[in-house]
Parts: sequence; C-alpha cells; structure tokens
Amino acid sequence: MSMPSVKHGRFAALKYRDFRLLWIALLISTIGSQMQFAAINWHIYIITHSAISLGLIGLARFLPIAIFALLAGAVADAHNRRKILFITQITLTILSFILAFATLNNTVNPLIIYIVTSLSAVAVAFDAPPRQAIIPSLVHKDHLANAMSLNVIMFQMSMVIGPALSGFVIKQYGVGSIYLINAISFLAVITALIMMKTSGEIEGKPSKVSFGAILEGLIFIKSKTIIWSTMVLDFFSTFFSSANSLLPIFAETILHVGPIGFGILYAAQSIGAVLTGYVMAFIGKIKNQGKLLLLGVFIYALATIMFGLSRYVWLSFLALFLVGAGDSISTVIRNTIRQLMTPDYIRGRMTSINMIFFMGGPQLGEFEAGLLAGAIGAPLSVVVGGVATVIIAGAVALKVPILRKYAGEK
Repeated sequence: MSMPSVKHGRFAALKYRDFRLLWIALLISTIGSQMQFAAINWHIYIITHSAISLGLIGLARFLPIAIFALLAGAVADAHNRRKILFITQITLTILSFILAFATLNNTVNPLIIYIVTSLSAVAVAFDAPPRQAIIPSLVHKDHLANAMSLNVIMFQMSMVIGPALSGFVIKQYGVGSIYLINAISFLAVITALIMMKTSGEIEGKPSKVSFGAILEGLIFIKSKTIIWSTMVLDFFSTFFSSANSLLPIFAETILHVGPIGFGILYAAQSIGAVLTGYVMAFIGKIKNQGKLLLLGVFIYALATIMFGLSRYVWLSFLALFLVGAGDSISTVIRNTIRQLMTPDYIRGRMTSINMIFFMGGPQLGEFEAGLLAGAIGAPLSVVVGGVATVIIAGAVALKVPILRKYAGEK
C-alpha cells in the first residue's frame, strides 16, 4: 500500500512519526557504538602497540559479515523486519555488557576483544538488512532521498560525538566505561521499536529463506548496472582509502596529540560529513547525481592523500573533514539510487549484498592498511590507498557511462 505524500518542508522525513522515533533512537545508539569502535581501536593499540593487531580488528568485523550477509538478507525478506531488529539489538546489548564486564574486572585481553567484535559483527549482519529495508515503509518515496540524507547526518553526527566523547571518557574513567555506555545505548532502539506503529511486515508475499531466494537477490543486482556499479565503487574506494584503524598511530607517534586529540581527529571526518549531509538535505532535489557521486569519491581520495602527507594537526583535521564531505556526497546518492530502484520484496537481499561491499570495503581496508603500515609505515600506507582510489574512481567513470550520466530519474 503506497503512502500518501502529505509531508512538506526541508526535513520532511522527520515529520513521519515512526521514522522520527527510529532516527532519534539510532542517533543515541550509534553514538554509543562509535564510542566503542574508537575505544576498541585505542584499547588494542595500547595493549599490543601493533599496526597488524589494529588491522585484525577490521578482519574480525568483516569475516562474519562476508559469511552471514546473504543469509541475513534472505531472512529480512522472509520475516517481520521489526521483530528481527528486536533480536539483533538485544544481542548487541548483551555482547557490549560482556566486553564491559571483562574490561572492568581486568580480565580482558586481545582475544576476548576479537571474539566479541566478531560476534557483534554477526548481529550487525542480521541487523543492517531489515533496518535499511524498513526505511521506505516509514516515509513516502518522494521523501526517501531526504530520509537518506538525514540518516547520513544521524550516522555522521554519531561519529562526531562518539569518538570525541570517547577520548574524554577514556582519559577520565577508562575504556571499560565506554563499553558499558554502549550497552545501555541500545535500549533506545529497543524502546523505539516497541513504540513504532509500523508493523514491519513485508509488502507483498514474503520470500522463503533458501538458496533460491539468495540467488534471486544476486540475479537482481546483476541485472541493475546502476546498482552494482555503485557497490563496486563503494567497495574499492573504501578498501583503499580506509585508514581509520591507523589513527591511533598518527595520534600517538606522528602528531603527538594523545587520546583527546585522537578523539577529535576521529571525529573530523564526521564533522565534514554532517555539514555536507545537512546541505544536501536542505537542497532537497539533487541534479546530475552520477557526476556528483563520482566527484564525491574523488574528493574522498584526494583528501586521504593529503592526510597521509600531513604532519600538522590542523591540516590533518582539514583533510579528514574533506574525506567526510566527499564520503557523505557519494553515500547519500548511492543509497537513494539503490532504495528507489529496488522493490520492497527484495530490499533485504539487495541491502545484504550491498552490506558485503560497503562494510567489507572499510573493514578489509583496515586489515590491508594495518599490514601495509607494518611494512612501509602508516603515512605511506594511507597515501598509496588514496592514489589507488583515484585510479579506481577514474576507471569506473570511464567504463560505466550509465553511472556517469545518471541524472536522478527513477
């Protein structure tokens, strides 16, 4: 059943009650999660002082997603999406409590951190498809791009607030308190899911969880050049330019700014993304989306090179700010294209396939960056990744003209 287009204004999506509830709850929860992501990187580096150990965090997050993503997408298209979210959010709450308990009792070690990180990634694999697929049920399609811009703002705001808070909290109360805060933050989403009126049921006939259902999703993606090309671009750009895992090294040994400076640098990328997402949400209808998407990736790559070369805190902050701005531009457009061009009955599977690309790229990229940094040093590792991203973006622009010429029509 189509939703009447009755909402107006620059931030129309927030006028839909259920979307607003979920948006606010996810902001709270994602702040906690970003605090934990930053804290885990810092925690591992303080324990091991190893770039390779930092890279293994990315691998621990990626492998469960690679293994379970396709199954998770089929589940999201076969069962009530709201109920799935209940289960995944409760699971993530328990896992964060376990990590907090081990840390506060001084029994934590890298293995425990890797195990909890991997189990959390399994939960995220089953959480992301229904969470993304339910959004078009919460707003009218005319306001989907607005909802996607607001989701980018929400996510990147959390990446500003979370890491910045993380640095202060680590210094004052220790890493264990971060894990406890994150566990409590998941309760916001659980509460929102209880209060929402949207049923979470799938429009049309739900599919069954089977190999055939998974294959149907893969065939659908293959048939949509505009969708799979954005996924490929997403994967390789974030694989080569994902250097967040190396930030502790830059903060400690290159820029010498300590945990508070680490938190501020970690947040810089998100400040750029929030401001850019705000501008895009304010503008509303975006023209020449294909060219703008590619421009966003080029900005992302060139700013990554600037960060790798910088030896000044202010220049590093500016570079990361531009990284976030470029990423925000491409993310809003990619997500809008995918949701508009995918029917509801298969959105979970599309999202799960995309999850392998958009989560796999940065997580494998962190592993690659850690290995390369161990061999040639963190700065050169980051620069090499930025140069590779420029090459990949140029190749996609030349080889996939349908993406380059995409103007925003459905």
